[in-house]
Amino acid sequence: MTETDATDHRILTILQKNGRITNAELAQRVNLSASACHRRVQRLEQLGVITGYAAMLDRRSLGRPTTVFVEITLSGQATELLEGFERAVRAIPDMLECHLMAGTADYLLKLVVRDTEDFARIHRQYLARLPGVAQMHSSFALRTVAETTALQL
Repeated sequence: MTETDATDHRILTILQKNGRITNAELAQRVNLSASACHRRVQRLEQLGVITGYAAMLDRRSLGRPTTVFVEITLSGQATELLEGFERAVRAIPDMLECHLMAGTADYLLKLVVRDTEDFARIHRQYLARLPGVAQMHSSFALRTVAETTALQL
């Protein structure tokens, strides 16, 4: 774990909520000089605590309002099978996340799609062609109750 202090945590908390904040405003909010604040942010970036900056998009306004979770069980656990699956799964469009799991499924995917027809297309073109798949179960989210990208510090 990287050494961070309370000031670093305040900086990170603010940046998670507003990555476009100016350094001057950030410095003021954490009671540092602009140069000291800039050095801290640079240090956090160099340490890999801050891995990047991104714009958060409204999926609904971009025509992808439907979230689908896909549980995948593979036919085996050989390294070659896992690596082949992981290479292939990275090519799926509209996939936001893929996690290797412990539990009933080997992988859990999170996709965003236009509708059930769009998901059927992705299923035919990509999911059904993934190597080593023994079982696949898809679940459609009815409503997102809570969602965040911010880690509690």
